[in-house]
Amino acid sequence: MSSSAAPTTKTFGKSTRTVPHPSEKAQKWYPAEDEAKPRQVRKAVRPWAPRRSLQPGTVLILLAGRFRGKRVILLKNLDQGVLLVTGPFKINGVPLRRVNSRYVIATSVKVDLTGIDEAKLEEISRPKYFTAEKAKEKAGEEAFFKQGEKPQKKEVSSSRAADQKAIDKALIANIKKVDMLASYLAASFSLRKGDKPHLMKF
Repeated sequence: MSSSAAPTTKTFGKSTRTVPHPSEKAQKWYPAEDEAKPRQVRKAVRPWAPRRSLQPGTVLILLAGRFRGKRVILLKNLDQGVLLVTGPFKINGVPLRRVNSRYVIATSVKVDLTGIDEAKLEEISRPKYFTAEKAKEKAGEEAFFKQGEKPQKKEVSSSRAADQKAIDKALIANIKKVDMLASYLAASFSLRKGDKPHLMKF
């Protein structure tokens, strides 16, 4: 604070009073309309932390998507709440895929993941592995007339099929060591009349 803006002390009879500098006095006139004050942002971007039950090797039940009701094995926790899972494909037809952690139920069953190639698992975990290839043919007049026809089945690349077999081979070897585990993974989960999910122990 400069000396010019410092408050001054004035004497009025027997009493003294501190008078603020004119620059610090309240405004005599106020705006007719209230000025909007920016709200303080209290939210913060925090990194996603998986639930304690979502540990690699845990058997999960999918609640949404094409394979809802299927039991899958959690391989790895990815970024932004995404999980890398597999059926295995040979047991219940669920391939290597990414799912949202909000739409799964974690069970108490765990599968041993020993024997899985860590380098291969790291390669599959990358976002580039699941990016879809762009269509080579542009939508034109021929595509318009082919709308009623049955679409061509997408062919799975040989490299992805080889990755699936490599992961499944190690998992199935460990699954066979536990009685009834293969049939448990092959069976789909469903609710019947009278079932109470909140009382169930998964």
